[in-house]
Amino acid sequence: MRAIWKGTISFGLISIPISLYPATQREDLKFRLLRKSDLSPVNYKRVSEHDGKEVPWDQIVKGYEYEKEKFVVIKEEDFNRVDVEATQTVDILNFVKLDEVNPLLFYKPYYMEVGKGGDKAYALLREALESSGKIAIAKVVIKVRQHLAAIKPQEKGLMLELMHFPDEIRDVSEFKVPAVKAISKPEMKMALQLIDSMSEKWNPENYKDEYREALEKMIEHKIETGEAGPAPKKKKPTSNIIDLASVLQRSIQEVRKGSKGTGGAREEHVRAVVKHAKRSAAAGTRRSAPAKKAAKKSAKKVAAKAPAHRKAA
Repeated sequence: MRAIWKGTISFGLISIPISLYPATQREDLKFRLLRKSDLSPVNYKRVSEHDGKEVPWDQIVKGYEYEKEKFVVIKEEDFNRVDVEATQTVDILNFVKLDEVNPLLFYKPYYMEVGKGGDKAYALLREALESSGKIAIAKVVIKVRQHLAAIKPQEKGLMLELMHFPDEIRDVSEFKVPAVKAISKPEMKMALQLIDSMSEKWNPENYKDEYREALEKMIEHKIETGEAGPAPKKKKPTSNIIDLASVLQRSIQEVRKGSKGTGGAREEHVRAVVKHAKRSAAAGTRRSAPAKKAAKKSAKKVAAKAPAHRKAA
């Protein structure tokens, strides 16, 4: 694997040589555009909007549109002129507690490999961050863009995680919030009971990209036989029930029956509960007295059937 960036971590008088390597990988299946009649590949061309002629790479420059159809050309030396030192330095600004930082700000992790002669300082920084429970907030220029970043201890090494600048995060007030005045105690009790029945120890091996695996199998089948794969599965009809307590009760029962089932089945239950909760919130003000009475009655039945240790709790 090639390093995508090489430079140093700098804070105080300490300088640590490091290299950055992508910490994640996602190899999407790649598809080519083909002409339908003979399946010949269709290529992209760099065509000028002015006269429609193809433009070779050596005739292409970068430009910034400062007004409609008015550009200023930016050359490589212009990019290099902007803070040359910062392009090779992870400059630590300060140290903060991890739980004080909005998780939405983090978005892309890199492994930081120590360079020659930097082992002791690298290990010292990792151990100091681990002991203090803090992370380092830094700025780094990668390619032509400055990034906010965090340096975190990761097992026996350090991780650099690129961050959004705070003004890049949209304010949550821009989005609609649920129009629900209050959640009833029976509904909350059953929701917590459902969460408890579906809780288990984290195991990353349980989670796979099922869509990609199915797509690969379909492609293999078409290569071997030249025919399409199995017909797509039909979607299950949605329920018209609007009693949230009833849906929670059924969900708990289904989870207990299939506690050894697949993660996909559990996800189906969760989706049903969430979808029904949304419907219930929207229709809450229109529910009739008999419907509310039926919901309370259903909730009492569930509470009565709860295990003894849950009642004691």
